[in-house]
Amino acid sequence: MSFRLSSIVPTATTSTENSMNPMHREPNGSLPTSDNPNKDLELGKDADDTTDYMQRAQWLRASVLGANDGLVSVASLMIGVGAASSTSKAMLVSGLAGLVAGACSMAIGEFVSVYAQYDIEKTLIERGEANDVEENKEPLANPLQAAGASALAFLVGGLLPLLAGAFIKSWGARLGVVSGVSSLGLVVFGAVGALLGGAKPYKGALRVLIGGWLAMLITYGILKVFSVLFHININSSG
Repeated sequence: MSFRLSSIVPTATTSTENSMNPMHREPNGSLPTSDNPNKDLELGKDADDTTDYMQRAQWLRASVLGANDGLVSVASLMIGVGAASSTSKAMLVSGLAGLVAGACSMAIGEFVSVYAQYDIEKTLIERGEANDVEENKEPLANPLQAAGASALAFLVGGLLPLLAGAFIKSWGARLGVVSGVSSLGLVVFGAVGALLGGAKPYKGALRVLIGGWLAMLITYGILKVFSVLFHININSSG
């Protein structure tokens, strides 16, 4: 019995070591194959799907945040100008100016940022210093695409308060409608951004709503004080 145990144990050990050794080859000279190749393919496919989902989620979340920036910026600008002027033209012109300027600023900033990353990645690939370049040939970031998406997101968010106050001439009603529509947009953008980020939607909506209110109140308060101190008040019909 002892002879059999001593003859079996080394054989089992050798087999185990060979199965664990990545350089081990079968007797015919071929590399060992997986016991379940279909499972390996499924795992690889799941990993690719997860990566694609994460990339899409990041793009969507960035778009939501860009739209939120546009909404807060344009709404705060319109409400702030409304504190110093009772005409609809002044609010609309200021809102339109903020919309165009903000979209251009977002696009240029995103273009410069992504293009800098593009140059770095391209240089690393040309020098062969990037890790796993051959194994992970993912497309480099497109600066124009990122800039366009950022500008479009800002425009979508900024159009909400601008269109809400476009057809209302009453000063008080205009401020109320712009504030109400902006608050609703903040709640929606905050909830969607939280969902895409894996957080609870009501918490994200509340944070974004409070932040937007603070921005609008601070802008209104500062410009109201400024208009009183310097006697700036345009009361012409508009």
